[in-house]
Amino acid sequence: MGGQYRITGDKYPRMRPPRRRGRLVVVAVASVAVLGVVGWGTLQLIDVFTGGGKEAAAAGTKASCSTKVSPSAGATAHAVPKPAQITVNVFNATPRSGLAKQTADELKKRGFRIGEVGNASKEYDKKVAGTGILLGPASSLNTSLPVLATQLGTAERRTDAARKGDAVDLVIGTGFKALTAKADADKALAGLTAPEPSSTTSKSSC
Repeated sequence: MGGQYRITGDKYPRMRPPRRRGRLVVVAVASVAVLGVVGWGTLQLIDVFTGGGKEAAAAGTKASCSTKVSPSAGATAHAVPKPAQITVNVFNATPRSGLAKQTADELKKRGFRIGEVGNASKEYDKKVAGTGILLGPASSLNTSLPVLATQLGTAERRTDAARKGDAVDLVIGTGFKALTAKADADKALAGLTAPEPSSTTSKSSC
């Protein structure tokens, strides 16, 4: 070149455009953003295929489900007759006179119907060592006899398959002193006829 500008020496200045730092910053930020999006997407895919923590949470929820047993509202009373529906024959198998009538009168006050009253037959006369024997047909085993037994809980219960009718006998034994106290007998009778709830099983909602 001529003129006032001269190049001296053996080195020449390099001609290059100035660096653009703004572009570098933008590129760096964009790279970080892309990496973040890729990483988040990867985690989401892992959760989709593995179920993440939802499966464990679901298992815990199912484990907390329990089976409940509750009484049903359709409970019914035991199918036993009332004292007024039971005819009782009272027989005295002891040497004490008047015991059959005395006992029969008390049973009548407690609501029972009274049939025959007198001394026991030879089969039982002075042969009943306990407080007494409650005797009836086979059909009375779970009906009339349990009701009569509330009045003399220590008496022995027997049934005769050949016996006809629905009346039951109270054969008073030598160990007899008195009928069960009325309050206790009434309590036992109430428990006998009380409704028995039936259980129903249901699963709680999860």
